[in-house]
Amino acid sequence: MLRIDVVTIFPGMVTAPVSEGIVKRAADAGLVRIAVHDLRDYTDDRHRSVDDAPFGGGPGMVMKAEPFFRAREAVLPRGPGPRDAVVLLSPRGARFEQAAADRYARLERLLLLCGRYEGIDERVGEGVATEEVSLGDFVLTGGEVAALAVIEATVRLIPGALGDEGSAAADSFGDGILDCPHYTRPAVVRGLAVPETLLSGDHGRIRRWRRKEALRATRQRRPDLLRAAPLTAEDRTLLREIEEEQTTAGVASAALARNSRS
Repeated sequence: MLRIDVVTIFPGMVTAPVSEGIVKRAADAGLVRIAVHDLRDYTDDRHRSVDDAPFGGGPGMVMKAEPFFRAREAVLPRGPGPRDAVVLLSPRGARFEQAAADRYARLERLLLLCGRYEGIDERVGEGVATEEVSLGDFVLTGGEVAALAVIEATVRLIPGALGDEGSAAADSFGDGILDCPHYTRPAVVRGLAVPETLLSGDHGRIRRWRRKEALRATRQRRPDLLRAAPLTAEDRTLLREIEEEQTTAGVASAALARNSRS
């Protein structure tokens, strides 16, 4: 069973969201255990101070290192082992991706450290965390939202967490590319119809259409993913078809534009 611990100065920001949905069901099923710790419990002054002015001056406050050291020692008294990770949520960290979520889902202990204010004393990254993670190239006011994203992405990959074990494998990034479009009833919504292939009942055509549309979406929106994705021979055939379709559409569009000007 995976044990996830979150250290934050705002425990309520984490406890409420993890008490709903898939994460709660996984916890109720004994697949994961989540504990949230108040960083202020690891201070030693009467004001329970977790921050101070930065050395060298400058704006804002910096979170102290010692409370984070104490929190990690309380959660992992013997230090992180080979199947543990202590993750500092930081805009300076490596981008969090599906591969990291998959790795975390296979651990025994995952400790997430949430910062606030202007930043965190650099010694937390050096002496407490085993890695730093960022959701992307933007800044949040704290690490709690990032921690929740890491928790959900990780927990849903634990075997048994999802009702359909094939769901995680079919997700975007599951095999390195984006997911295909999805539709449900009714077949027409405000003039917008479901693609005919999905109504055909031909499972071979449907499978091929879904793969092709997944590749099309990835080519249009995240072409960087295609360079690293493990593409099959069929995938490459589908990509050639997509390129030919785009070329044909471009020629037709150009001809229509010329005709409209004449």
